[in-house]
Amino acid sequence: MKTDIEAVLRVTGVAVTAGAVLTAGPLSTPAQADTLKAPTIVAKGGFMMNNGTGKTLFAKAADRRLPTGSTTKIMTARVVLAEKNLNLDAKVTIQKAYSDYIVSKTASSARLIVGDKVTVRQLLYGLMLPSGCDAAYALADKFGSGSTRAKRVKSFIGKMNATARSLGLKNTHFDSFDGIGITSNYSTPRDLTRLASNAMKYPTFRTVVKTKSTKQKVTTRNNGYRYMSWTNTNTLLGTYSGAIGVKTGSGPEAKYCLVYAATRGGRTVIGTVLASSSQAQRATDAKKLMDYGFKK
Repeated sequence: MKTDIEAVLRVTGVAVTAGAVLTAGPLSTPAQADTLKAPTIVAKGGFMMNNGTGKTLFAKAADRRLPTGSTTKIMTARVVLAEKNLNLDAKVTIQKAYSDYIVSKTASSARLIVGDKVTVRQLLYGLMLPSGCDAAYALADKFGSGSTRAKRVKSFIGKMNATARSLGLKNTHFDSFDGIGITSNYSTPRDLTRLASNAMKYPTFRTVVKTKSTKQKVTTRNNGYRYMSWTNTNTLLGTYSGAIGVKTGSGPEAKYCLVYAATRGGRTVIGTVLASSSQAQRATDAKKLMDYGFKK
């Protein structure tokens, strides 16, 4: 009988030594997480963590400083949302300087119209969904300090860098409010992921970045109204099960970037890919990593 049992166990891949005692219960198999192979991504840098525990799930050049493109706007929103006594319904009048800036930089736009009165909440949608650099400018002008627009913008960027320091983002620096930096607008996959994780603690941020599209009623110069429609540049929303954000970015130096997050079964993974090769590839990179993260 003993010989028969040993034969069965050899077939199932379980070694039996002389004198071994068999116990009731299923035969053990290696945990899937131990044998799961990490995916390869095209992006120059990538990072992903469990948003609940902070445990690293994937890292590729995680601390390499790279241009961030419009993923910078995560910090723009984070600075605004941390303002004391913030009134999300306060109205901001759109200035010609904001539209002139868009034209001069050939920048992504929320198509804000000069003279319109737009709420701070609406500006956050215009910032994060169509990645409006005009909305970013308006927020920097509103929440910076100083007697001139230039001083207010400089002050706001100072707040962005102060916030980065306070969050321990040692490889992050901003020289713009929207990612159109001059020479020193950079971060890392790890730092951007940690920034996004922190920003997601704000309910308004979570609501905005998971929105696929929105139609907002704004007040015109003559106290009439118009509707602004914005669609999220993050294609993961609606195409990847559980996707909840966060922000795209692109540019000549930044290439194609994406800070992403998804929740399944009460578990949230969050991460970043920087300098991928195309819009489609950055989404593919992120999907690969999230698939991997949910299996670990």
